Amino acid sequence: MIYLKTDDEIELLRQSNLLVGRTLAEVAKLIKPGVTTRQLDKCAEEFIRDHGAVPTFKGFKSPYGPPFPGAICASVNDEVVHGIPNDIPLKEGDVVSIDCGTLLNGFCGDSAYTFCVGEVDPEIVELLKTTKKALYVGIENAVHGKRVGDIGCAVQDYCESHSYGVVRELVGHGIGKEMHEDPPVPNYGKKGTGPLLKKGMCIAIEPMICQGSRQVYMMDDGWTIRTRDRKMAAHFEHTVAIGIDKADILSSFEYIEQVLGDRAI
Repeated sequence: MIYLKTDDEIELLRQSNLLVGRTLAEVAKLIKPGVTTRQLDKCAEEFIRDHGAVPTFKGFKSPYGPPFPGAICASVNDEVVHGIPNDIPLKEGDVVSIDCGTLLNGFCGDSAYTFCVGEVDPEIVELLKTTKKALYVGIENAVHGKRVGDIGCAVQDYCESHSYGVVRELVGHGIGKEMHEDPPVPNYGKKGTGPLLKKGMCIAIEPMICQGSRQVYMMDDGWTIRTRDRKMAAHFEHTVAIGIDKADILSSFEYIEQVLGDRAI
């Protein structure tokens, strides 16, 4: 069932998503060699709760393992998504993808950004830049009258033209009062296929892109997804509302990029 949102509901979604952006910016202030992802998680949870919201990831149930223990997913290097915060210090040259969700005033926010830890190999930086650009290429297709397959096709074509692997097993999703709603939003597909996009639909678009092969596997913790070839991965995500002429991006990277300055991807 796909639920169309009213203008008022979209504004509530925007508030929750902007809080995610501000939370990711607080986390960005801490990212450097020597910091642990558990420290980042503590910062995020405190910030979310201090602003009257709930971290939607914490306690989220999985059929493959125990409930998720963190307020953020923190995925390092060859971890694609769903990395569990831990006490391993980040190192110079690492990349870390931070995915964050909130529930505020009854509506969910969801956004992700991949950060560099210190100086990172230029080839890996290029992967991050391409993944972020692919997100916006997908968003350009999130308009009334197109189909979900148009979004996935655009992301896939852009990333594969740069010789990167596009993960198939994990996808974007509808979002509203629940963090995961219909429709699924793959990062691959064919133009003109899939559910029709209509004004009022709200979806999370989230390219998950691999430096090498697209093949991934789940670790024994029941959460962490890694690349099989152990090459790097990147993940960027925005929540958007389908518009008549263009998508309305409800989340924001502006707060993050104010913190990062010229270090922003």
